[in-house]
Amino acid sequence: MLKIVYPICCGIDVHKTFVVATIAATDKKNITTYKTQRFSTFTKDLKSLAQWLLDHQCLHVCMESTGKYWIPVYNILEPSCRITLAHPKYVKAIRGKKTDKKDSIWIADLFKHDLVPGSFIPEKQIRDLREILRYRYKLVCFAASEKNRMQNSLTVSNIQLASVVSDTFGKSAQAIIAHLLANPGDTAFDFRPLLHGSMRKNEEQIALAIEGTISPVQASKIQTCQQHVNQLSQYIAHLESLADSLAAPFASQLLILESVPGISHVSALVVLSEIGSDMSQFKSAKHLCSWAGLAPSNDQSAGKKKSTKISRAGVYIKPVLVQCALAAISDKSFPHYRQRYEALK
Repeated sequence: MLKIVYPICCGIDVHKTFVVATIAATDKKNITTYKTQRFSTFTKDLKSLAQWLLDHQCLHVCMESTGKYWIPVYNILEPSCRITLAHPKYVKAIRGKKTDKKDSIWIADLFKHDLVPGSFIPEKQIRDLREILRYRYKLVCFAASEKNRMQNSLTVSNIQLASVVSDTFGKSAQAIIAHLLANPGDTAFDFRPLLHGSMRKNEEQIALAIEGTISPVQASKIQTCQQHVNQLSQYIAHLESLADSLAAPFASQLLILESVPGISHVSALVVLSEIGSDMSQFKSAKHLCSWAGLAPSNDQSAGKKKSTKISRAGVYIKPVLVQCALAAISDKSFPHYRQRYEALK
């Protein structure tokens, strides 16, 4: 018989407009009685849910992480209950025997035996920081998409600056593009005063690259994309400023992160927002790597180990860590990182 770890606990099946909660109370004879009640997801009803749990002396709650719908429930129950947030794959009920009530009972039954691994939920300050930086990541992706659209318009117009310069959105290239947009068809202008630094070495190639023609339609598209990128840059700067203010209590942790080769200030903020400041949440560094989706899972049967891939977890922290690793490898100040990288290859 499985040991009952939580004699009184609650399983909650979360939906958009309502939740179904079941309190499972087990007596000394290991007999469990169930009390199920449905609540709407309006704040008033969720407060009633919290009070209902307190009235039944239920302090341990387990619920499925359904989209974003679990967050309001979590926020209201957090002050009075110890909440375990479960990935849906760990509390999936038997197919064909599912109802909202049965789902909540199933979650409660699994949880009372401590069979549900909880998701990592950091403290409120870290969650707020995470919310801001994940939004920043989305805006950075939007800006990258707009830059790709601008590049597509230049390619269609046969402006081949991308084949000559390393960055089409650098100072010199953008000055040339601005002149072409302001003076359609003027490809014979003297662009040399617009060049900076090493760009002056490529004068002949640049002259050949800008011989295309930007049509009025493509010019309008490029200008719209430029305006959008400029707006996004302002929004990103505002979010970074807000993130700095939210991360002020974690200044010492940020200093430690920024001491790692390849990790910038923004990258340190992202890492902090994803893993928090309390490392006791992870049993070891290997567990942290696995949680971040940087290590493959184990798949062994009959003494044979099968090949596995890394998981899709850590979609926000994984790109940052990979970029930081590449930056450390390319930095001449840290040759030992490059040596280790070459050895792994």
